[in-house]
Amino acid sequence: MMIVAILAFGLNGARAAEPVKISRDDTALDLTATTDIYTNQGEAFQVSTAAGGDGIRRRIEVRSSNPGHQGDWAVFALSNVSEEQLERVIVAPHFRLVGSKVFWPDLGSQRITAITPSEGFSLDRLPSPDADVFRITLNPGSTITFVAELASPSLPQIYLWQPDAYKDTVNSFTLYRGIVLGIAGLLAVFLTILFVVKGTSMLPAAAALAWAVLAYICVDFGFLDKLITITSSDQRIWRAGAEVALASSLVIFLFTYLNLNRWHVHLGYATLAWVVGLVLLGGVAIYDPSVAAGIARLSFALTGTVGILLIIYLGFNRYDRAILLVPTWTLILVWLFGSWLTVTGQLDNDIIQPALGGGLVLIVLLIGFTVMQHAFAGGAYQQGLFSDLERQSLALTGSGDTVWDWDVARDRVVTTPDISGRLGLEAGAMHGPVRNWVPRLHPDDRDRFRATLDVLLEHRRGRLHHEFRIRAEDGHFHWLQIRARPVLGSNGEIIRCVGTIVDVTEQKNSVERLLQDALHDNLTGLPNRQIFLDRLQGVLTLAASGDTVRPTVMAIDLDRYKQVNDSLGIAAGDNMLIAITRRLRRLMKPQDTLARLAGDQFGLILVSERDPAKIADFAEAVSQAIMVPINYANREIVLTASIGLASFVDQQESAAGLLADAELAMYRAKRGGGNKVEPFRPIFRTSGTDRLQIETDLRRALERKELSLAYQPIISLKDGEIAGFEALMRWEHPKRGSIPPAEFIPIAEMSDLIGPLGVFAMERAALDLVSWQEQTGEVPIFVSVNLSSAQLLNADLYNDVRALISKTQVNPHQLKLELTESLMMENPEQARLILAKLKETGLSLALDDFGTGYSSLAYLTQFPFDMIKLDKTLVSDMSEKGSILLRSVIAMARGLEMTVVAEGIQTDEHAMELAKMGCHYGQSYLFGPPATSEAMLRLLKERFPLTKRA
Repeated sequence: MMIVAILAFGLNGARAAEPVKISRDDTALDLTATTDIYTNQGEAFQVSTAAGGDGIRRRIEVRSSNPGHQGDWAVFALSNVSEEQLERVIVAPHFRLVGSKVFWPDLGSQRITAITPSEGFSLDRLPSPDADVFRITLNPGSTITFVAELASPSLPQIYLWQPDAYKDTVNSFTLYRGIVLGIAGLLAVFLTILFVVKGTSMLPAAAALAWAVLAYICVDFGFLDKLITITSSDQRIWRAGAEVALASSLVIFLFTYLNLNRWHVHLGYATLAWVVGLVLLGGVAIYDPSVAAGIARLSFALTGTVGILLIIYLGFNRYDRAILLVPTWTLILVWLFGSWLTVTGQLDNDIIQPALGGGLVLIVLLIGFTVMQHAFAGGAYQQGLFSDLERQSLALTGSGDTVWDWDVARDRVVTTPDISGRLGLEAGAMHGPVRNWVPRLHPDDRDRFRATLDVLLEHRRGRLHHEFRIRAEDGHFHWLQIRARPVLGSNGEIIRCVGTIVDVTEQKNSVERLLQDALHDNLTGLPNRQIFLDRLQGVLTLAASGDTVRPTVMAIDLDRYKQVNDSLGIAAGDNMLIAITRRLRRLMKPQDTLARLAGDQFGLILVSERDPAKIADFAEAVSQAIMVPINYANREIVLTASIGLASFVDQQESAAGLLADAELAMYRAKRGGGNKVEPFRPIFRTSGTDRLQIETDLRRALERKELSLAYQPIISLKDGEIAGFEALMRWEHPKRGSIPPAEFIPIAEMSDLIGPLGVFAMERAALDLVSWQEQTGEVPIFVSVNLSSAQLLNADLYNDVRALISKTQVNPHQLKLELTESLMMENPEQARLILAKLKETGLSLALDDFGTGYSSLAYLTQFPFDMIKLDKTLVSDMSEKGSILLRSVIAMARGLEMTVVAEGIQTDEHAMELAKMGCHYGQSYLFGPPATSEAMLRLLKERFPLTKRA
């Protein structure tokens, strides 16, 4: 796995990813919650790094080290906030019972293939049989983003350990596992020996269960790897097989110990079918371990339920075996409950998995005592039942909650386990008088906390159900929830208050995030349209009640943002919006409001300025701030904005109406070419309606075939013959008459109609050209069709052109596409790629309006143009300097083997002068106005009679 490319740009401000801060004293950190998982991303993965100390966020691309990689990645960031170099290890366990699920459980596998930091080389892997371990070194003050190439789409747990602490933890667990394995092995051997000595039927069933537990622990504790060499996939099979064996042996033990066959013969058949099914399930484990393990876990739950029902029923029938099994089965149920909490992820800590393994051994030990008691004591039994207090204690321990015990008489609070560690405090720091808690509470919660306790003590009844925030050692606040009940003494006074205390920070943060996302834009952090209108309505209410507030609403829409998004990608567009948000915020004062109304549209409530001149200056400052170039991917991108202004003038004005007026002004600015500020005028309301009506009528015009093409001749200046035509769009509206292209083409470009219009123009021109050729013979002419920017940036243009050529059978060498210089400026790189593909079809390309705008000569070499059309402003300048410039441009084009068309020729003498300069063609009303296809056909027949061509 390697980093292929790094892209850098400023990312100061909101939405920057927060890395996990590491200090010298941190020994173990759980990175799971701060690690983002991305699935099906392919072999190349791009991600933005966390902002470093310089506030810059980088974008890196990482490629997988394995060609067969499924495209699953994990990303997290670490920041060394200490002043010394830190050595740490990243640990991803192969298997975790926590969160492995009941159905189709995750039975473990290699989790991470390799880890690549945003700085330096891939991390070194340390040998470990049951986890992926990588060593990292963090320099002082560094912030590094790590991209992990996942071997499986899930990453149940990932830790950051101090190496010595991790080694000590592994060693401590190794000692514990060795002890548990030893006890389990001794139990299995002991029960087997008992079976040989005593020979009763319950002993082999108990021995089988003991051996199944030993097998399960060997797999779970990784002891099997020491005996035989197994792969990751084999380990899943062994684990599933061990769970199936454990489920089968538990069913056999329950049936055999309770001697169910004597109660009803059908119970024997049912148990036999159950066991046979589980045995067959062992074969399924070879092909699909997850299915086998899931069914085995369901069998556990079903066995526990059936077992307790049978024990209750037989116990009421005074069956001594059932009563003897009560303590054991209670422990089994507690174990199953704890296992369920674990596999569903509700009980999550590092010791729960080995604790459950030890619990299995404890169950077998208790079964061994029970079996021995019955086998050697002739069925006598003692009470052996758990007291209510013991049962409640077990349930509380299984739930993972912390006990909160307040000794009111001595004013001493004790939490079990100690909650001080969760807050980063020294052990026992939160034990002692309840007043010690108050300084660490959030200032807003202190009075409420004291009042709640005072009310409880005063009334001497009720329940304590209270939520509050408490400050941890790192300065962050944790939400804690206390649920407790008072304990009354003989005098009726409260002597204790006992209950549970739970950290509910994650739940609170989730609720806050949902509220934030509902009211704010999750990219820029700005208020959304709903909040914007709500705040605007509040400002309007203030404005109506006095003269001190006179708000101005600005609707800001970015020009050409869609092209940037389509060409550079959504990530680039998002970063543009973040950069522009930061710039606009710098211009505002605290009483002003900025919001993101839509994709690339912002709204601004200006309250800090009332003077029209200052409002105009502010709007201009907004425009200039947006125009500052943005560096992205080693390129400078310049965006402009269309801004509409609407000021408060009517006390009856509503927030929605004022914003609508500002948006109408903004649309008028965009219609005028963009990059301008347009104040609202009442006439815009009708013009906006006209624009919508024109768009609606234009859609119908396409369906009703109201659109047509007119053709203007292009004449050869050498001999005066017709060389070709330029196709011009015409729309004859049934009610409004002829509508010029300058009025409906911009509307089509702003909507989704420009694509169908462009396809219609090219297809109509190609069909007319083919028709002329059929009726006049092979006339050496061409037809030029104008191409808009929206068409050029459309990825389907190349396919549309190929389909058109195939459909119309037109000669592609006689069809030209005209593009303007401004269109090249919008996205030169994408334009070059698309034009090169169009050139492959045989089409000719013409650069239109050359001589206006930037007139970059680089276009003539970078793009595959065959022809340039000189703008009439360049052609009509017949001054001495103008003639020199015109002659130079024509000579340059001829040197590049391009044909030249001069537009706007005014006289015959002008045409002759251009011919002497070397200009090939001319186009103007001097040679003929645009006319219909039928008129051009008659003209061709007159200028190219059949006898002449024969």
